[in-house]
Amino acid sequence: MKDLNAHNERMAKMTFSAVYPLYLTKVEKKGRTKEELHQVIEWLTGFNNMKLQELIKENVSFETFFQQASLNPNAYLITGVICGYRVEEIGNPLTQQVRYLDKLVDELAKGRKMEKILRDSSGSA
Repeated sequence: MKDLNAHNERMAKMTFSAVYPLYLTKVEKKGRTKEELHQVIEWLTGFNNMKLQELIKENVSFETFFQQASLNPNAYLITGVICGYRVEEIGNPLTQQVRYLDKLVDELAKGRKMEKILRDSSGSA
């Protein structure tokens, strides 16, 4: 349990600006674009490009990042394994939100169609 708490604390303190370039590199290596990455982030968080750049510049932690986010009501549809964890079974809400983002970036990098990644409410998820 102590390890899990430490893991959750590390996730909360990690800065979005430190992870963002890794996300970008990952998707661009697989032929996806910065615009597509931003579309995925905006779908999950509600942050437009200007707000995203502001948060990167402010060097906010993931805790602050997700406190300011308006999480998409369909985020619960993000399921599967990322970093060895089933995202739908993660008990800590912040850690789950970070893993939601990781999972979406992973799907983008793997070439999944944008309609599937964005899990629209029309049932095409």
